[in-house]
Amino acid sequence: MSDKKSLRGPQMLPGMAMIAIFMLVISIGNAFSAARNTQARPSARYAILALCSLIVVGVFGFLRLRRWGWALLAGGAFFYSLGNVVLFFQTHLAGYLLPAAFTLVFFLYLIRDEVRERVH
Repeated sequence: MSDKKSLRGPQMLPGMAMIAIFMLVISIGNAFSAARNTQARPSARYAILALCSLIVVGVFGFLRLRRWGWALLAGGAFFYSLGNVVLFFQTHLAGYLLPAAFTLVFFLYLIRDEVRERVH
């Protein structure tokens, strides 16, 4: 007779979990790449490590449906997309546009009302 959803609070949408896993994999991959100094600019090594660490922390906060985790993840998705667009304009390699487009779609999903209502 009682509604189990109301007892447990809002549930995570499947797209939210997929975006969290995607951002976790991307952030860990970029952090290892920066730590091994395989980035194009070694001077950006510590900035990349710091940003990737923030996104990883944001992923775990987002998986717990926290507002600060959502904010870190949405910001990380936006700036990852923006960074790929900047790399495209610098190098004119079309390979940067695909991850930029995917991550922009993920950012647009994260700012939907249904997703924002589920984080607290």
